[in-house]
Amino acid sequence: MDHLITVKGMGNVSVKPDLIIITMSLESHQYEYEKTMEFAADSVDALQKSLQSVGFDKRNLKTTNFNITTHYQNYKDKNNNYRSKFDGYICKQNLKLKFDFNMETMSKVLIAIAKAPVDPKLNIQFSVKDKGAVSEELLTKATENARRKAEILTKASGVTLGDLVNIDYNWGELHLYSPTRYETDNRCMLLAESSYDLDIEPDNIDVSDTVSFTWEVK
Repeated sequence: MDHLITVKGMGNVSVKPDLIIITMSLESHQYEYEKTMEFAADSVDALQKSLQSVGFDKRNLKTTNFNITTHYQNYKDKNNNYRSKFDGYICKQNLKLKFDFNMETMSKVLIAIAKAPVDPKLNIQFSVKDKGAVSEELLTKATENARRKAEILTKASGVTLGDLVNIDYNWGELHLYSPTRYETDNRCMLLAESSYDLDIEPDNIDVSDTVSFTWEVK
């Protein structure tokens, strides 16, 4: 029977954010389908034009979700029974804008959005551009960590580490976002006549990953 040792290695990486992601949620509610779609299209067009005014191409604004549904309104009839009646259509769409980390650029973008004739719900996140490099560094560190642990254990036990026979890794998407939250109100941004410098340094993105290795023991 082969003698085996299984060790779990852990890799930890702390990364400085170099990417800003602004997501926008828009909602339109009109009685007629055509008007609902027209309002939704006009809302996106207004945002695109506002962003173009601060140097972005309209193709930089990406649609991540688009959904249109019928809407019904509940009411009580003359017998006090609940009924529902058709109340038009609701269109919900989510948009995303990504750009290199630059607080001056972010302030310009927020002011441009605030001046647009729409009122999107905003979510601002700080992330990294090269996610593959972060994942590679994590796996490298996890591998080195597992190897060190295995060598310490076998040396202390008076045996020798043999060939690697198995690697067990559960692939999953890394959550590469800074814990820093930035919240703003469009009404406040409208008070700004020009861009202003924001002195914000988001927290680093701390991520970890694990890999299990099995070696022969001689």
